[in-house]
Amino acid sequence: MTLRNAGGLAALICAATYLLGFALLVTVFAPLGFGTDEIDAAAVAGFIAERPGVLIAWNTLIYVVNALALAVLVVALRQQIAVSRPDSAALTGAMGLIWATLVLGAGMIANVAAERAHVLAADPEAAAALWQVLHAVELGLGGGNEIAGGAWFLAVSLAARASGVLGRLTAGLGGLAGAAGLLTVVPPIGELAGAAFGLGAIVWFVVAGFALLQGDAERSHGAVCGCG
Repeated sequence: MTLRNAGGLAALICAATYLLGFALLVTVFAPLGFGTDEIDAAAVAGFIAERPGVLIAWNTLIYVVNALALAVLVVALRQQIAVSRPDSAALTGAMGLIWATLVLGAGMIANVAAERAHVLAADPEAAAALWQVLHAVELGLGGGNEIAGGAWFLAVSLAARASGVLGRLTAGLGGLAGAAGLLTVVPPIGELAGAAFGLGAIVWFVVAGFALLQGDAERSHGAVCGCG
């Protein structure tokens, strides 16, 4: 498997983590206030006391698995862009790995928060207080804003378009997702911008993933038939 091929698969994995994460958010975690500014720490602590594995699995999916797949995608795109735009490749690669690191860190904090709250299940108030503090750290790392992700989407989409790695449609989608990510820092529209970023990211990951896989397949065909 080539790195480009691995990057295409990684992009599809990223899209899958977003889709499954959204599905669990709206069905299981929405009643607890997840995804809003009105999250109920006491209710979350109660949920963790009864079903800690569910929250840990969700955190692992949306953060840890996503971050590891994202790192592969970032490196793959950096390699492709570097063929014609080495400076842009270095910049977007650094930005992407910073984002992947923040996402991974948020996931680790989120899981520790769930684990420690479960340990304190006999004292619901203490469990809720501890979880709330660690959740704030999680949000600061990236769970509550998409600044790093928005900046990477903008930069990598422009660089990939200029280098011919991705097409105009993909670059446009990345630009829209990136702008939405940056707008998550604005309180009045943060939640709406976050939803737009997530939905835009799903589409971008799918389109970029197939573009990378298709390009790799075309290269392999060209090498076999001698027409490349």
